Amino acid sequence: MPHYYALGNIPAKRHTQFLKPDGGLYAEQLFSTEGFSSNYSLLYHCHEPTLIIRTEEPIDISPKPANDNILKHRCFRGFNIAPQAEYLQSRKVVLYNNDVHITLAGPQGGLGQDVFFKNADADEVIFVHEGTGTLKTQYGQLPFSYGDYIVVPRGTIYQIEFNTINNRLLITESFSPITFPKRYLSKYGQLLEHSPFCERDIRKPQDLQTIDQQGEYKIITKKKGKLYPIWYGYHPFDVIGWDGCEYPYIFSIHNFEPITGRVHQPPPVHQTFDAHNFVICSFVPRLYDYHPQAIPAPYNHSNIDSDEVLYYVDGDFMSRKHVERGMITLHPSGIPHGPHPGTVLKSIGAKETRELAVMIDTFHPLIMSTEAVMLEDESYINSWL
Repeated sequence: MPHYYALGNIPAKRHTQFLKPDGGLYAEQLFSTEGFSSNYSLLYHCHEPTLIIRTEEPIDISPKPANDNILKHRCFRGFNIAPQAEYLQSRKVVLYNNDVHITLAGPQGGLGQDVFFKNADADEVIFVHEGTGTLKTQYGQLPFSYGDYIVVPRGTIYQIEFNTINNRLLITESFSPITFPKRYLSKYGQLLEHSPFCERDIRKPQDLQTIDQQGEYKIITKKKGKLYPIWYGYHPFDVIGWDGCEYPYIFSIHNFEPITGRVHQPPPVHQTFDAHNFVICSFVPRLYDYHPQAIPAPYNHSNIDSDEVLYYVDGDFMSRKHVERGMITLHPSGIPHGPHPGTVLKSIGAKETRELAVMIDTFHPLIMSTEAVMLEDESYINSWL
């Protein structure tokens, strides 16, 4: 997680009286995603953050399984997901298990005026493939653009606004906290010298705007695969100040510094985020291996313990043929996979790669949703012939 940070006005000591100009008290709220046992932040509201004025029946959006045929290499054309005018409607889960949901989205707009979203189940990592805009939260604002990972802790109330019409997102919903790999961190939490990024690369919320307004504010809350419409009596962004170590932030894939060697390096050198039973990795432009007899293309490897999902962002891939932007490949646990025929010899002597991709490795099998069926390239299984 990012280090301690503060914005706005806060009292000198936590859990003490914090007076408003009119003599009333600001309402303190502790925000933590692991009870009282891990990182947290304290937010100070102009009004109590508990003032619900009405609710409606939830809408079930849980993904539906397509089939149980999991032992097969698959490919999906992600940009074939049809764009939708509204952000939540655009989100389509394509692969999932009990640890993670992998979602594609092509939103043309945000949530609408006075409408907000809160994922009460999962941390979200929103990878911005196309588009620009701003994530607005109780913690402040996070402008985003191409290549950004927007990390949103579960329970964060947010609005997302786009400056562009054609937007493409890869959203990873994690049912455990998203963290940095432990091997990158000191025992006190600082990113170490061998880490492929550092604290300077993390963009924190800015421009805290305290909106002290009464009205009807709809917060669509996701819980156990359902969306619950809940109306609050005051604007949720009525925070006068906050501090702590639990808040949304952005890390750009373009700031990931690749680790290279004399011979081909294994996938863990690309790891960016950690979670329970899965990891997220970043493949970025880098120099190839420099041993005089090095083979830059990856070696064949057996996926015995993990499903490998690769989302292709940009550039050319030395190990794959006919790669398209937004394409997803799934190589399931139990069968080996490796470079396409001819790509190994072709890679010898090459000096660098310009590839850009996001990889998600899970340690339990993924299920293909009905949404994924319409995107699948059935010929992919034969592409090694």
